Amino acid sequence: MALRVAVIVKTNYGGLWTIPQACALRDRGHEVVVICPPGGRLNARLAEAGIRTVASPFSFRFRPGPTTLYELWRLRRLVRRLRVQVLYHHLYAATLAARLATVGLPLVRVQFVAGPAFLESPVVRAVERLLWRLDRAIICGTRYTSHLYRALGVPASRRPAVTSGLDLAWATADLPDDTAATRAEARAKSRADLGLTPDQFLVIMVAYVYPPRKLAAHRDRAFKGHDVLLAAWQDFRSRHPEAVLMLVGGGSDQAGEDHRQDLIRRFHVAEDPSVRWIDTADDVRPHYRAADLSVSPSLSEGHGAPPEAALLDVPSIVSDAGGLPETVDDTCGWVVRRDDPAALARALEDAYAEFRSGRLAERGLRARERSHRHFDNRVSAVRMAEVIEHAAGVGAPPGDYAPPEYAPAPAPEEVSR
Repeated sequence: MALRVAVIVKTNYGGLWTIPQACALRDRGHEVVVICPPGGRLNARLAEAGIRTVASPFSFRFRPGPTTLYELWRLRRLVRRLRVQVLYHHLYAATLAARLATVGLPLVRVQFVAGPAFLESPVVRAVERLLWRLDRAIICGTRYTSHLYRALGVPASRRPAVTSGLDLAWATADLPDDTAATRAEARAKSRADLGLTPDQFLVIMVAYVYPPRKLAAHRDRAFKGHDVLLAAWQDFRSRHPEAVLMLVGGGSDQAGEDHRQDLIRRFHVAEDPSVRWIDTADDVRPHYRAADLSVSPSLSEGHGAPPEAALLDVPSIVSDAGGLPETVDDTCGWVVRRDDPAALARALEDAYAEFRSGRLAERGLRARERSHRHFDNRVSAVRMAEVIEHAAGVGAPPGDYAPPEYAPAPAPEEVSR
């Protein structure tokens, strides 16, 4: 039975993980349309994939007043006009809009949770404890997210964990072939372009800089943890002045850029020759290829950068926040306590010792194998399609598609310490 599925997402630039999911639904015979803001990278990429898009009449701003009610009414009219049977919503603002605009309509709602940050807010958790019932299924991008929804009373059958995954071909799409020799040659070129010598240890963090959020569990702190890494680096580089830290990513918006500039001043980055901060790069592959180690020191996170870094043979140090511990094991990375610069500095020392002995590169190869095994978006997109079909009464119950190893993380109340 073919379904009419509308995917609603609040962004027209990010949210690229929706593309393979929409394509998987289409390829299984369903009619798919994506509702999102007009223009931007997402619309262009969806058009290239042959997926229809419709401009959202809702701005995804929840401000008290008649404008918000009018926009929600227009979104409801659009959904009815499209004769939607399944409304598949991504990102929390879109989730709220989808739920509120379609109350009482004869359709099935399915949520995809890309990252758990909103569930670590006490205010949002209180709201979500009531509103999750409006969704037939909640596809959790990490086991950690599923764990948080369990605490809100969601039955296991309605909170399957399925990672959004990655395009495995992306890592070598710019190379003539995918062989060890070609990858080694590309790495040598990337390091030469950056002026690095073979014995220099290069640590990379790829992440936008987000400003502190009012509703975040870590009030007055930016969740990506740049400040944690910069503090740990000052300790580490005092013993290894030849090492280099490369931060790739500008501000997520003007507030994020203001916060980035504040970090540059606070940690004297401009005066530190061991730190290079590159504004947002269109292609991060050359930077990853040059790197020996990736660090994700987040205070809150989904799976983040480690699976992406691993595709380019780069092992990771991750914090114990959110789904990050699911992205590595003890053969290909390290897990350290979040918001603990001293613990991160010790892990950097361990990685540096392996770099000097030549063993760190072996971790990178194992990380690559693990990413291929667990984070293929072609597999996860089909699994999500199966969850959606079952939620709509089509197809058999999906199996257990959870991401890899999971150890229960601290409760959100502990996370916000």
